[in-house]
Amino acid sequence: MVANQISNTFLDRIEYALNQIRPYLEADGGNVKVLELTEDMVLKLEFLGACGSCNMSTMTLKAGVEQTIKREVPEIRSVEAVNLTLPVA
Repeated sequence: MVANQISNTFLDRIEYALNQIRPYLEADGGNVKVLELTEDMVLKLEFLGACGSCNMSTMTLKAGVEQTIKREVPEIRSVEAVNLTLPVA
């Protein structure tokens, strides 16, 4: 399901969850955009601005974004970002 095909109810709930964490992302020069909700309930996001290249983006995704979304929309099985920069080892 592409973002424009996600039911309005799901999209509203997802955006409500994202709006809870957006101020923290925006404070660091970033943001997040919903791209797709797959049939198996995997939400695909794009990190924008500084979040797309931050070496902490993986932790932000799992510890912040995914937990917030799953708390508000428990039907979501997992959350993935399509453009994460992997931390340099």
